[in-house]
Amino acid sequence: MQRSRQLVAQSSHIHLDLTTGSETFRTKATIAFRSVPGASSFIDAITARIHSITLNGKDLDPATHADEYRIQLPDLKSENLLEIDADFHYSSTGEGLHRFVDPVDNEVYLYTQFEVPDARRVFPTFEQPDLKQAFSFTVDAPAHWTVISNQPTPQPQPLPAEATPTEQGTQPQTDIARWVFPATPRISSYITALVAGPYKGTTDVYKAEDGRSVPLGVYSRASLAQYVDAQNLFETTKAGFRFFEEQFGTPYPFTKYDQIFVPDFNAGAMENAGCVTILEDYVFRSKVSGALRERRDITVLHELAHMWFGDLVTMRWWDDLWLNESFAEFMSHLCAVESGVSPHAWTTFAASEKTWAYAQDQLPTTHPITADMVDLDAVNANFDGITYAKGAAVLRQLVAWVGQEAFMEGVRAYLAENAWGNAELKDLLRHLEKASGRDLSEWSQQWLETCGVNTLKIDYDIDEDGYLADLTVTQSAPEAHPHLRKQHIKLAFYTLDAAHNLTRDVSLDVDIEGEKTVIEQAGRVPTPDLVLPNHADLGFAKIRLDSASLDTAIRHVSGLQEPLDRAVVWSSLWDATRDGELAATTFVDTVLTHLPAETDATLANLLVRQLEYALKHYVRPSKAETLRQRAGNVLWGAAQEAARGSDMQFQLVNAFARLANSDVQLGIIEDLRSGETSLSGLEIDQDLSWTLLISLATGGRIGEAEIDAEYAKDSSATGATSAQTAKAALPNPEAKQKAWEAMVKEQNLTNTMQRATLLGFNRCHDDHLLAPYAELYFENLAAMWDDASYEMSQRLVTGLYPYFAATPATLQATTQAIETLAADKPGLKRPLLEARDGLERIIAARKADEAAHRTKATH
Repeated sequence: MQRSRQLVAQSSHIHLDLTTGSETFRTKATIAFRSVPGASSFIDAITARIHSITLNGKDLDPATHADEYRIQLPDLKSENLLEIDADFHYSSTGEGLHRFVDPVDNEVYLYTQFEVPDARRVFPTFEQPDLKQAFSFTVDAPAHWTVISNQPTPQPQPLPAEATPTEQGTQPQTDIARWVFPATPRISSYITALVAGPYKGTTDVYKAEDGRSVPLGVYSRASLAQYVDAQNLFETTKAGFRFFEEQFGTPYPFTKYDQIFVPDFNAGAMENAGCVTILEDYVFRSKVSGALRERRDITVLHELAHMWFGDLVTMRWWDDLWLNESFAEFMSHLCAVESGVSPHAWTTFAASEKTWAYAQDQLPTTHPITADMVDLDAVNANFDGITYAKGAAVLRQLVAWVGQEAFMEGVRAYLAENAWGNAELKDLLRHLEKASGRDLSEWSQQWLETCGVNTLKIDYDIDEDGYLADLTVTQSAPEAHPHLRKQHIKLAFYTLDAAHNLTRDVSLDVDIEGEKTVIEQAGRVPTPDLVLPNHADLGFAKIRLDSASLDTAIRHVSGLQEPLDRAVVWSSLWDATRDGELAATTFVDTVLTHLPAETDATLANLLVRQLEYALKHYVRPSKAETLRQRAGNVLWGAAQEAARGSDMQFQLVNAFARLANSDVQLGIIEDLRSGETSLSGLEIDQDLSWTLLISLATGGRIGEAEIDAEYAKDSSATGATSAQTAKAALPNPEAKQKAWEAMVKEQNLTNTMQRATLLGFNRCHDDHLLAPYAELYFENLAAMWDDASYEMSQRLVTGLYPYFAATPATLQATTQAIETLAADKPGLKRPLLEARDGLERIIAARKADEAAHRTKATH
């Protein structure tokens, strides 16, 4: 941030020539800024070649003024003009200006991704959020392309045909045009954007109550355009506009709002100002689960919320990254519920975001929500479950405490005061304190400046008349983070009826403080069958059920009528399983008992994923194969009984395909795919066909020839990644070695193909097949980290970690790597610490499962 004390960025004009070949493009940048006279500074740029640098009319030698990441700017004046002409590399990793060739029609598609430090891969810039400025983009590109940026797309100007030097030699250019975009408002470099290629789109208009019209657009690659359900996206977007404009008290701050589905994207979406880029997985060319549809709606609303909170008002430095992301996460779910886009979005929040947050906050690398971002490695690493999910959960807790209207009143004042500028957490808290009349310093210290998750448990007695007595909430904290916190929760008491439904008799609002909170207001409550701390999921804490409630939950969790209550119970059961307090086999049996009755799509999706993880990692090895086959049989039986064409039927079939391993189960997969077996209402569309084929490949029922034959039918980008996954999943040493070599030795895969290969490599029913790669992982660890970009190396180090070798030797090798390699590579330390923690949990959970089995056998 020191640079922002010396400089005031004014404007950048960026001229991009996208016609210079497939490896590099040319950028000419003219940057105006003020400075303390006589100061020296730098501008960020990762270039392929610098042609010239001119500062205030004086040429600077690139050889002496530029290095790999920066261009030095000496002897600055009060008013400065910097001109830089340079070539930059296209990216294949989703960082900077990403270049993708559509295998369907060989058309080229480009898009930018800049957060956190990657605008410098496309143009020279002051790469920090508090140096806002106006950006003007001029783009030369093929005339048949669509070019989209932060401002409305201008009419392209044809350029005269001329011979243009390219990497392939001098070639005639006859179809080039120039797009000259108007200047943006003052924004940060990381939310500027450029999307270019033969994208196809649909447009609409949002009409505000005050008469304003905001143009809307939805775009995708031409080969995907037929699958884009633009009307649904526009409806969700307009609902978000109405809700956010009302809640924030500020009109949408930009001139238009485009959403573009882009290939090979590393995240869910990115909040570029007025030009949001979205993962192509959210274009549904085949049937998908209700959970994925809801996830897309939440993502759309999340990015829209950022237009105010993040883009209009931006964090001063990355320390407050959490505030950007947590606020958008909280507001997207609130909007989904209150606008009717997704009435059960808080169940989704509990099942997805809070499950992520609880796991992240128990890792040895957990950090306070207000993390100290000391360098770019720290910023990149902290796009995590604390920054997004725990932060959003804590904001929800704050809203429950101060009240939603007071909270939004404070937010409105914060946005009004800081529009087009930068702000810090203290600025928001000041407005929230004024609006609510509460002192938030203690809340901030307890929730934002400390880490670790507390555990809540209810203790009670039954008096002689059969009523609850001595009702107490006990709060505990982990030894590493011994912080007890205040929070507001709801307690609920349930009775089991003859139909096995759990009916809520009483609920209480309770303020928790300290180790023991005695509940005085319970009144005369008959002995309940289930006592549920954190009913409505307002609190952020692990929940431990008392023994009677635990027994009721295991037998009757599906009898809870509200999906949010079921999510809270399932969260408690999963936490106990991860902690080795509940036997993994018990958790698996409980899921198999109740999953077929689950009606919430996201909760069902979560249970399936936790079922698969428990079977693969937590169940004792001697029982795992038998239980896996039983799980497959139960899932298939439930799929046959599920409602025709229902989401549950679809999810059960997909889960069965991932678990199928026995000859009988794989035979069912073959028959489903061929049509010899069918389920009423289930269509074997292209994507489900690939899912079934990958199952057969994993089980060794097909080979490369069958995979190639399917790819010949579906040569799309999705077909290519599915084929890659299927080949890497083949259960033979040659296939695993080929996948390993492609990822680790050759490292020439795109980010999407790397993900697909990782997925297939790890699809393995026999851990012995992967055994050689435990030692190879550690031998190649340094190269995996050093020889690729951050996104690619992070994915390799995390995705190839040998959880399949859950032994003390692997733990020892991990510890040694942390002590040696990570000492020189600080960014590598975090994924290794987290992997070791995951492996320790696996070993402990298996021991706990074995111990529970022995105890049961002796009774």
